[in-house]
Amino acid sequence: MVHAIRHEAQRVVSVELRPQPGATFPAFDAGAHVDVHQPNGMVRSYSLCNSVSDTDRYVIGVLNVEESRGGSRYVHEQLRVGAQIGISKPRNNFPLHEDAVHTVLIAGGVGITPILSMARRLRALGRSVELLYCARSRREAAFVETIDTFGLEVQWHFNDEHGERVDLMQFLATRRRDAHFYACGPTPMLDDFERHCRELGLTQVHVERFVARNAPAETKKRYRVELSRSGRSLEVAPGKTLLQTLLDAGVDVPHGCTQGLCGACKTRVLSGEPDHRDTVLSASERESNTAMTVCVSGCKGESLVLDL
Repeated sequence: MVHAIRHEAQRVVSVELRPQPGATFPAFDAGAHVDVHQPNGMVRSYSLCNSVSDTDRYVIGVLNVEESRGGSRYVHEQLRVGAQIGISKPRNNFPLHEDAVHTVLIAGGVGITPILSMARRLRALGRSVELLYCARSRREAAFVETIDTFGLEVQWHFNDEHGERVDLMQFLATRRRDAHFYACGPTPMLDDFERHCRELGLTQVHVERFVARNAPAETKKRYRVELSRSGRSLEVAPGKTLLQTLLDAGVDVPHGCTQGLCGACKTRVLSGEPDHRDTVLSASERESNTAMTVCVSGCKGESLVLDL
């Protein structure tokens, strides 16, 4: 149930969710997200930004995206306190290494949401942590007052005060190399972050993306998908995604965002070479071809064998 909706910044609200009477929420780790199932049929993933020690609530932050396809607009314009809404169990594609000697957190805009939960956790554990928070302006930066209460080392960068782009290379180059680096924010910022980390030889690097990098792999050629557990064989036709083909055939495939962002449809690959289009799998998972997200990824060859 929606317990509270709070204005956190220009175009950003937080939504506090509580379980139904007599029910409980599963525990979660910093960096986790839930899928929100909206009455309009859309499923959107939102990071949990509250403390992992909270046992009776989840809090998400939602930006009213200008080019919204209806997900964030619904939350801002139609969702009300007292409403009942479906959510998934928490999943974590952005796990926090709590024993790191030092942690550098980097947030851009609403990317502060998973970073906020990480900062809470690390401060509670007494770990060494610092934050770089970038936004277009102070009025568009969410949870600023909350962050101020953490007693955290914070570097603020507001474009209208400090210049259009933060000098990420200079910032990263002056941090200790054995730190763990986490970044969440807009695509150009994350692309710069990953490039600079490669150039600097930083290896303990973690990214959470809110926007898909690649279009779904709607095949231009036919390929077959073999389902090992059921023994079925399906043909993926040109113009269709693998997920659409599976669902049309009545295969019960867990799925959420359908954009390769949430990891709900991550499936084990037994044979074949996937055409990876997601932002969830690690580099090692892509290289090994042992898993794929069936919502956006496809097949580079003539067939796939999936553990379905």
